[in-house]
Amino acid sequence: MDAALSGGLERAALHEIYAAGAADVAAATGFALGLALRAVQGEAAGSERPILWARQDFVDAETGRLHAPGLNELGLDPARLLLVRARDAEGVLRAGAEGARCPALGAVLIEPWGEPRAFDLTASRRLSLAAEGSGVPVLLLRVAAAEAPSAARTRWQVRALASRALEANAPGVPAFALRLLRQRGGAAEREWRVEWDRDRRTFAERSLFDRSDRLASRTDHAAPLSRPLVPLSGDGQVAADGRDSGLRRVG
Repeated sequence: MDAALSGGLERAALHEIYAAGAADVAAATGFALGLALRAVQGEAAGSERPILWARQDFVDAETGRLHAPGLNELGLDPARLLLVRARDAEGVLRAGAEGARCPALGAVLIEPWGEPRAFDLTASRRLSLAAEGSGVPVLLLRVAAAEAPSAARTRWQVRALASRALEANAPGVPAFALRLLRQRGGAAEREWRVEWDRDRRTFAERSLFDRSDRLASRTDHAAPLSRPLVPLSGDGQVAADGRDSGLRRVG
């Protein structure tokens, strides 16, 4: 991804992240937060600049509120988050524009609902200019919205991707299917499947055809057994009639 983006995502710019569908809102949110965390990567521990998140109240009503333990699992210390909630999109965009002009912030996330009239090409240019002036990346998370012209440097579409289970079938790391829809001044229409590494704060590309994906696909849709299994007793011995000796039958 960094190679396709000529060295990485530009910091002092506006970037748009779209959820591909209603079921992908959480994935789009996780990807946007991952980009914000990458922006503050490398700063001394305990001195990282905070992340400003301007969120419309209606998003909470439709998708749920932010969950501090979940943010922590992704790698964000909730103490480093400045959360601004507003009743309408105008308030969210105003708060985001103010934050975009503040170089003391590590990143700004702006999350309005739908397609507000207040966000047009002129508004996106203001956000882009503010990001360029302060050096703070601005990430506009679009929920329940269709693509529209804007001054964003890049535009992404995010879909949820099933994670690969860890040992003992423990939940795997967050995974995303990404599509670069637009890159101003560069190539676009590229796709990746990536996993989030919270310790390194980076996205690692996942092969489209790796062995574990094929096995997961095969086991998720396995056909039923052609015949029943013979139940075993606790000591592994099978009775002559195919039943165990008084023990509870399993299988």
